[in-house]
Amino acid sequence: MEQKIKNIITSFYADEKLEAVKLLNNRVIITLIGEADEKADEEIKQKIYDFGTIDKVSIIHTAEKTPQATGAASPFEEKWKISGVKKIIGVASGKGGVGKSTTAVNLALALANLGKKVALFDADIYGPSIPTMLGYADEQAESLDGKVLEPFMNMGIASMSIGALVGKESPIIWRGIKAVGAIEQIITGTKWGEIDVMVMDMPPGTGDVQLTLSQKVDLDGMVIVSTPQDIALIDAIKGVNMFKKVDVPILGIIENMSYYICETCGTRADIFGHEGAKKTAEKLGVKFLGEVPLHLNIRENADNGTPIVFAEPEGKFTKIYEEIAAKVIETLGD
Repeated sequence: MEQKIKNIITSFYADEKLEAVKLLNNRVIITLIGEADEKADEEIKQKIYDFGTIDKVSIIHTAEKTPQATGAASPFEEKWKISGVKKIIGVASGKGGVGKSTTAVNLALALANLGKKVALFDADIYGPSIPTMLGYADEQAESLDGKVLEPFMNMGIASMSIGALVGKESPIIWRGIKAVGAIEQIITGTKWGEIDVMVMDMPPGTGDVQLTLSQKVDLDGMVIVSTPQDIALIDAIKGVNMFKKVDVPILGIIENMSYYICETCGTRADIFGHEGAKKTAEKLGVKFLGEVPLHLNIRENADNGTPIVFAEPEGKFTKIYEEIAAKVIETLGD
């Protein structure tokens, strides 16, 4: 199928203009270099629809690539251009299961509460959960002009996710280079508008996707999420050290699931230990941003598509996230 689509495209555009074709279940994203020919684009789309198996075709046109000047950065070092976005911060974890995505969503909403124009990009390509948490899991991304994707506008923030382009029960079985290519097309091919801060929900771990994103996205800083126990902190330290090696500033560490308060008796229990992340931050010489408790309301609201910062704007957990957001803003500056 992919080759058939490429053959259709190259019957209208020169071979060197075709940058990429991505098949995402019953959707196709085509990236072409240079100016658009609207008539050609419409004919390409119609020929692809004629296959009878494709529901949506998006064609994105990018700027012409200029020859590399002597002494200029290599293509690998060139940053992706994300139009309209002033600052980009990543939310990362050394391992999965520590509440990274829940933290990213609530941090983004807290930043918006503090007056920032915020975007949230779901780069967790193998486990995209942002559509569920922001309530658009049953919707698909749209392009009004067939060139760029329209971000979802939910709860006062703009967002986009690979999960809005593939079925929510469809696994993403891609090697690193293909995964990174899809992320590039989506993040650079979305019409974000004017954004003060983009929060990027990074994939967990320290693999090639995370490394490439750190080098290709002009990141202003990274927030590390960890639970208090030693085994999670070991992986968090690896994450901090990796981002330092690629010159991404560490904005700080958040201790998630820091403690539990019994709903019935009010007794506090440090299920995973306590202050491990704070001590680790001190050891590494990075800022400790705060601790978020393990609480049923935080988990249930995330699962139900109404994150706690949105659901309880005056609640105690919202205040915790807003305090963390204020520290991030202070570090980022204008």
